[in-house]
Amino acid sequence: RCKNLSVSFWNSYWMLPSDVCGMNCFWEAAFRYDYTKTHPSEKMHLAVVACGERLEETVAMLRSAIIFSIKPLQFHIFAEDQLHESFKDVLDDFPYEGKVNYTLYPITFPTESAAEWKKLFKPCASQRLFLPLILKNVDSLLYVDTDILFLRPVDDIWSFLGKFNSTQIAAMAPEHEEPRIGWYNRFARHPYYGVTGINSGVMLMNMTRIRRKYFKNDMTPVRLQWGEILMPLLKKYKLNITWGDQDLLNIMFFHNPESLYVFPCQWNYRPDHCIYGSNCKEAEEEGIFILHGNRGVYHDEKQPTFRAVYEAIKNYSFGDDLVRSLLQPLELELRKTTHTYCGRVYKMFTKQLTKSVRDVYSRKSKG
Repeated sequence: RCKNLSVSFWNSYWMLPSDVCGMNCFWEAAFRYDYTKTHPSEKMHLAVVACGERLEETVAMLRSAIIFSIKPLQFHIFAEDQLHESFKDVLDDFPYEGKVNYTLYPITFPTESAAEWKKLFKPCASQRLFLPLILKNVDSLLYVDTDILFLRPVDDIWSFLGKFNSTQIAAMAPEHEEPRIGWYNRFARHPYYGVTGINSGVMLMNMTRIRRKYFKNDMTPVRLQWGEILMPLLKKYKLNITWGDQDLLNIMFFHNPESLYVFPCQWNYRPDHCIYGSNCKEAEEEGIFILHGNRGVYHDEKQPTFRAVYEAIKNYSFGDDLVRSLLQPLELELRKTTHTYCGRVYKMFTKQLTKSVRDVYSRKSKG
């Protein structure tokens, strides 16, 4: 087994020889970079999976988490081998101020089906399904897609863990608020959670509970644990699923609805919430808390409101004045987007962000 082979260090890394650990040890990372500055018990754990051309997008997400969060952060970054050095170069230049550390992991899937899992939906996306089995010593974890931006502290969504009842093991937001434009309720060829399904781009997990739970399913009268149920689900539904691992999660929580905590749409705000007209009432009232730029909207001109927020956070330099260097330039750009449905409600994109900036300066003034 490989679990004792990872090495912690400050500013360098060590790659283990490939023959030290057999493929059967994929649950433990065969090599990793570990950069430690804070006590593990104080940290919020955040995981992301980055493959292909997702480096810049992932870094922007991590920056947004650092800017506003209060408690220390532990980043678990799963990335293709060729991206590790680039991540290390960027992250080592961040002004951590003693509150952030990161660990880089290789992409690893069960040996007998690695190719199938890696190609499911988007490259490497299904890695998230295996996080409870890989990060065995992590009690709770917030998984996010690379195209996520935090507009308020990670601490606030992390606090939902304390709201779980005795049966809940994970939290996600609905896939749609409006059934008339919902995908699952109109097109799905498999079971899905609730009325419109759930979106797995922001997924909060009590991983200790996940590892212990025995899940009801439609394959056998015997309840199966997390590591036992994934491959049978894939084999049964692989010809019927469109969105890969998200569909598998929908199937699992359809059969185990008592295990899911559902948080409001403002914690996973996507283009679908505004491109046909505003349909996330919580965001209308309080602003957007977490922005999810799926459909590639950060990188094209189809939804300039989303792209403006992405560019503002990507270009912000740590230490600069948040009002003059982030909020004011963003406000000017957002006013140029009012020809789109999302642009017409652009104040939702800055309402919570403005409060988060004010809270940052309030905490600094208090020392």
